[in-house]
Amino acid sequence: MTIKLIHTQGEHLSVEAGGVELLRYVYRPDPVAFESRKPYIHPLRTLAGHQVTGYRPNDHRWHKGLQMTASHLSGQNFWGGNSYIHGEGYQELPERVGSMRHDGFPVLALEDDRFTLAEDLTWVANGGQEWAREQRGITVHSVDQEAGAWALDWTIKLTNIREEPLHFGSPTTAGREMAGYTGLQWRGPRDFTGGAVFGPEGPDRAEGADAGKLMGTQGPWLAFTAERDDVDAHSTLVFAHAPENLESTAIHASHWFVRSEPIPTVAFSWAFFEEFALPPGESFTYRYRVVVADGAWDRDRVAAYLEALPW
Repeated sequence: MTIKLIHTQGEHLSVEAGGVELLRYVYRPDPVAFESRKPYIHPLRTLAGHQVTGYRPNDHRWHKGLQMTASHLSGQNFWGGNSYIHGEGYQELPERVGSMRHDGFPVLALEDDRFTLAEDLTWVANGGQEWAREQRGITVHSVDQEAGAWALDWTIKLTNIREEPLHFGSPTTAGREMAGYTGLQWRGPRDFTGGAVFGPEGPDRAEGADAGKLMGTQGPWLAFTAERDDVDAHSTLVFAHAPENLESTAIHASHWFVRSEPIPTVAFSWAFFEEFALPPGESFTYRYRVVVADGAWDRDRVAAYLEALPW
């Protein structure tokens, strides 16, 4: 299916297919510094036009669609909102909230059935010190009307430009049990609350899969499916790691941060249980895939789709 790009200069990129805006990549950050100003994708939609991201929900105003984050980074918060302090709980500490600056798009490439962007960003600590350079890649591909699905690949290469190591952690590494959120994060819309979550093993969607059983686990993919409000339909999102993310060559082991209730959210956590350090001048890379689908997919359908879509 042919993909169309609309670029509103200085604001956002819209990617369309079949008359539907599949995603809007907003690179002019929202104005509230406490929410950690950075680019994000919202809305994200299925081919049928059903929105599968939430934006600034009243429980967490800093949750914005699909976005790259770092909840605990050498004392700074690139997630947004309150910061977790062991023994004190969540505190409103605006002096800890950093931002990600859009520096340019070296690549905006559109083919008939594929769109690719490369973006340069700088991670800026509160107060203005530049801490890291990011090379980000986002690709929209495999738009398949018959399958009712399309795929989005997200790549990050992050380089430490400080003169000291960057320490990546999470609320769990800071002392809060099973709250290891950090990294690429999706926030779902309200009607995904209570949806079914399943992976390659364990309970299937039809068996009442429980997101809590997958919290803090590892695996190549995780699927989240829900029945929608307003329309007689289901939607399914599949979150998948590139193979090298789970190999020993990765800078650190990844785990799933996932909740279905009280809020629907998934993060590819790169520092769930333990911190890791990035030395000065060094880089790390991760690659992720998000499949956006109409319908209530089960394990077999997810597995077959991913197998037919190599990296």
